[in-house]
Amino acid sequence: MKTALGLVVSLLAGAASSGQVVSGRANVPEPVLFYEVAGQGTPVVLIHGGQMDRRMWDPQFELFAKSFRVVRYDVRGYGRSATASLPYSDVDDLAALLDDLKIPKAHLVGLSLGGRIAIDFAVVHPERVASLVAVAPGLSGFPSDDDDAWIALWREAQEKGGEAAAEMWLKDPFMVPAMEHPELAPRLRQLAVDNARTWLSNPLLEKRLDPPAAKRLAEIRVPVLVVIGDRDVPHMQKVADRLAAEVKGAKKVIIPGAGHISNMEKPEEFNKAVLPFLKSLPPPS
Repeated sequence: MKTALGLVVSLLAGAASSGQVVSGRANVPEPVLFYEVAGQGTPVVLIHGGQMDRRMWDPQFELFAKSFRVVRYDVRGYGRSATASLPYSDVDDLAALLDDLKIPKAHLVGLSLGGRIAIDFAVVHPERVASLVAVAPGLSGFPSDDDDAWIALWREAQEKGGEAAAEMWLKDPFMVPAMEHPELAPRLRQLAVDNARTWLSNPLLEKRLDPPAAKRLAEIRVPVLVVIGDRDVPHMQKVADRLAAEVKGAKKVIIPGAGHISNMEKPEEFNKAVLPFLKSLPPPS
């Protein structure tokens, strides 16, 4: 007779092999993380950017699942994952998610906030990372050029609510290139409004990496691909250059015409850059 765990694993494997999407909630120290899994083979984890959720990976999720076991999840406080009320760590959350899914090692693909989480995770848990795709990534400990803009957004949220801040965010230089796409703008607005509550969350609850990743990039020893749109803001260009310069063997790809959300703005070009990189790597041991 199969144990309960064995039955769950069998069901997940059967669904993955049939092309179905399996969803669930991974236990983490306080709330739960909502995730979706599709495909089979080497695990690839997609980590979304701020003010969005797992759905920003729609142009990649099913496509990548033809070659890999793909996991996408809502970072704590976003999408269908609960908002924190106690101190937490995004790195610890990702480790708990991998544990829950019985994944010892995975390729990580993260954009913006997701890139920062992936980089931090690669520093803290190098043994669990097969490769790193950092897309217009945040970098903990790297000085920001945009503090005034973030303060203005925070004040907008406090005075007028999260949805007002979301609308203001969509006009920020980070988002302007993406919002120029008439077929994409409604989707981005929906994601921003759906995640408007994040502007009202308590940032002091998040435990940051100490010392931060900006001081520890030489510790990253896995294959790294840095992806940046040539229309992204100057701060993100600096982060991309820093990673390419300080991570040994890192490769950098520039996507012409793309801004900060290159996977949605230029999905074909993005996929042509990232999929061959992932497919060129041996299965994690």
